[in-house]
Amino acid sequence: MSTSPEAWDVIVIGSGPAGQKAAVQASKAGKRVCIVEREQGVGGACVHRGTIPSKTLRETAVQLTGYRARIGRHVKVEIPADLQLASLMDRMESVITAHVTYQRAQMQRNGIEQIHGRARFVDQRTIAVEAVHGAERLLRGEIIVLATGSRPRTPPEVPVDHEHLLDSDSILSMAYLPKSLVVLGGGVIASEYATIFAALGTQVTMIDRGDRPLAFLDREIVDRFVESFEQHPGCVFVGGARLASVAWNGVDAVVTKLDNGWEVRAEKLLCTLGRIANVDGLGLAAAGLATNERGHIPVDADCRTAVPHIFAVGDVIGPPSLASASMEQGRRAMRVALGLHNGTGSELIPTGIFTIPEISSVGLSEAEATKKFGSCLVGRAKFAELARGQIANAVDGLLKLVAEPGTLRIVGCQILGEGATELIHLAQMAAMNGLDAGMFVEKIFNFPTLAEAYRVAALDILGKVASPTPVGASH
Repeated sequence: MSTSPEAWDVIVIGSGPAGQKAAVQASKAGKRVCIVEREQGVGGACVHRGTIPSKTLRETAVQLTGYRARIGRHVKVEIPADLQLASLMDRMESVITAHVTYQRAQMQRNGIEQIHGRARFVDQRTIAVEAVHGAERLLRGEIIVLATGSRPRTPPEVPVDHEHLLDSDSILSMAYLPKSLVVLGGGVIASEYATIFAALGTQVTMIDRGDRPLAFLDREIVDRFVESFEQHPGCVFVGGARLASVAWNGVDAVVTKLDNGWEVRAEKLLCTLGRIANVDGLGLAAAGLATNERGHIPVDADCRTAVPHIFAVGDVIGPPSLASASMEQGRRAMRVALGLHNGTGSELIPTGIFTIPEISSVGLSEAEATKKFGSCLVGRAKFAELARGQIANAVDGLLKLVAEPGTLRIVGCQILGEGATELIHLAQMAAMNGLDAGMFVEKIFNFPTLAEAYRVAALDILGKVASPTPVGASH
C-alpha cells in the first residue's frame, strides 16, 4: 500500500445516478475527479438490478397487455404456461449494456477516472480503496461525495432464499413466470412489481401493514390504482395486515400466514419491505460520521453531512429514493460544494412511479393545498372522456390539477394512467412559472391526445369559480 495518498479535488464513492451527476458536475467545473465503484460495471443498482431491468420487463408487459386490449376480442393473445421469464426480457442485457456504455463514455469524455474497488475512510479526507486482488490504493480528496446507494431490507421473519422467497435484487432471476405471487409491502417497488406480474397473468396478492399502498400519494389516485390492480383476475390488495409467519413448505408453495389467521399460498414470494443504506465497511466513524436511527446518513438541505467537506446523496440519505431526485441531489450538492450558483429551488421535482398504469405527481396534493391555503380548487379529467383515452384503451386514467384559490395558480398535479410520467412535466412547468389554470384553456392541444386532459381539468376548475363549491370540497 502506498504511503502517500493520491490528491484529488473530488472523490465520489458510488457510480449510480447521484454519484455520476455529482462527478460530471465537478468535472465540468474544471476539477480533478475520480469515482470509486465496487461493482464491475458503472451505474450502480439502478442500472444492473433496479430501474433499468424492471422497466424493461414492464415495457414488455405494457406492450403485451396493450396489444391484447387494442386488437379486440376476435384475436386471442395468450401467454403460454411455464413461460421462461428470460424470454420476456430479451432486450434487458442490450438495454443495460447500452446504458453502461453511454455512462462510461460520458465519464471518460469528462476526464473522470473510474476506480474499481471497495472504499473506506482512513480519516476525514483519506479513502483507502481495496481492489479485488487485495491491493490498496490511498486517495485524498478536498471534497468527498458518498453515493453508495441501498440494498433490499430482509427482516429476520422473512427467510429470503432467492429461489422461493425473493427480494427486489433476485426477483428477475426466476426461471419461469409464476402462476401466483405474494408481494410483501406497499411501497413503490412492491406496487411496480405487483402490477407488472398482474399484467402478465400472474395472480398477485399484495400484503401490507398500511390500509393502502403508496400512502404518500393522493388518496383518490391511490384508490383508483387499487381498483385497477384488482381488476386483474385473482389479484387483491390486503391492507392493515400483520405477518405471523412465512415459509416454503418444501413441496409446492410459499405459505404466508397473518396474525388474524388468514393464510395464502403462492408459488413465489417477493419481499419489498424497505431498503437499507449501503454504509457497511465505509468506516464512517473514521470520518467523524454516523447514521441516524433509520440507518441513513444525516444531511442538511444541501446534502452536506456533519463534516463540511463530505456530502451524501441518493438512497444513502433516505427518501424519496428516486433516480430523478438522486440525480438532482448529486448535481446541486456539488454546485454547493464548489460555491457555484445553484439557480432556483428543486422542490418541484416530479415523482414518477412505473406501475401499470403509471402514477406521477408534482407539487402539492389536494390535501396539502387545502392545509396550506385553507382551501383549493381541483380540476379533474378522466381519460375515459378523452378520445385518445378510448383509442389507446387508457380508460382508467385520471388527471387532477390543483390550483390556489383566488389566483387559480397551478400548485400541483397528480396523474394515474399510461403516459403519466411524461404528461406530468406540463404541470411542472406551469407550477414553476406561476401560471394559472386559464392558461391551459387558452392554448390549443393536438387532437386526439392525452394532453387534452389539462384543458378538461382547467375547464373544471374555472367552472367551479363560476359556481363555487364548498371550501375544501373534493368531489
